[in-house]
Amino acid sequence: MTWQLVETNADLQALLVQASACEAVVIDTEFMRRNTFFPQVALLQLAFDDGSEQQPHAWLVDPLNVDDIDSIRELMANERLIKVLHSPSEDLEVFSRWLGVLPQPLFDTQKAAALLNMGFGMGFRALVLEMLGVDLPKGETRSDWLQRPLSAAQCEYAALDVTCLQPVWRKLRDIAQAQGKYEWVMADGDDMIRAAQAPTLAYYLKMKGAWKLAPNQLQVLAALCEWREATARLKDKPRGWILDDNACLQLAQQLPTSQAQLSAVEDVPPVVVRKHGDKLLDLISRAGDVNSAPTPALSPPLDAAGRGYLKRIKQRARAIAQEIEVAPEAILPSKDYELLIREAMGQPVETPAHWAGWRSACVIEPLRKNAMELVS
Repeated sequence: MTWQLVETNADLQALLVQASACEAVVIDTEFMRRNTFFPQVALLQLAFDDGSEQQPHAWLVDPLNVDDIDSIRELMANERLIKVLHSPSEDLEVFSRWLGVLPQPLFDTQKAAALLNMGFGMGFRALVLEMLGVDLPKGETRSDWLQRPLSAAQCEYAALDVTCLQPVWRKLRDIAQAQGKYEWVMADGDDMIRAAQAPTLAYYLKMKGAWKLAPNQLQVLAALCEWREATARLKDKPRGWILDDNACLQLAQQLPTSQAQLSAVEDVPPVVVRKHGDKLLDLISRAGDVNSAPTPALSPPLDAAGRGYLKRIKQRARAIAQEIEVAPEAILPSKDYELLIREAMGQPVETPAHWAGWRSACVIEPLRKNAMELVS
């Protein structure tokens, strides 16, 4: 394994010339996110696969010194060049913030391993050990990637991320093609890109117990979460540094109308009362007004019968996974089984985009039929 640090725009331009003759580029990033809302990109690792048997070489692009991001954008948006990443959800967030584009078409090696029935959610080190017999070091896992200059140990560690993933990608690609699942992997990559490009789901929808709130309380919770999100993004600080989830729920439940009542809310820190007290009271007053635009009610958890249906439909899904030789967890996200049950019960359900494509005939149709039989 060899590597080269790319610290100038000229070196970057010379590097990207190689992309024209390649089938794929293997990609990873190093970033920091300790005290910020947004990830701070610190390093971009690339390895170009031109089909040769030469030893993989890593190019380590330093985004703190290289400012020609238009060329990197073009590389990521080149539809002829497959982008190979492992479990890239956080990398996609980095690219969205840094470049404003996402790497596509996308081949996710973690997803490929699951669809090839090698295991679900395999970490990078575990996959490399399984497929190459190489046990990677993890000494730089908690390294400060924003420090400069980068140490040789940091560069070696970062380079291994792409030089080891390159032969793994080749093996997974060949196995997927042999099993007729290559298009499945690429389709799931497209689904991941669409999900990353979709508008952010309203945060209050993720909160446990939110369904118990009265309509006016739910409106306040939605408004609090929206304000917190905007403030966190503006200040580039973690959400919890602005106001944590418990505080949001307690404010929505108690609906304080004065500074004294606000200060009495257990999980609201005094510093928040001092800095944002007037804003919070005004927001709670306006959002809780009966004349304000209503927030859609949230569905309560499934009852005992529904939970029984849920258990049985998951059993059917495991049988389907065994039939098509896919890791059971890769069939569908866990939350989708509840959607299938609610749909069969006649409740309105927004159909996820990933129910189309390869899953439609071999997964969704039989599970829909099973769900209808269960609830009828």
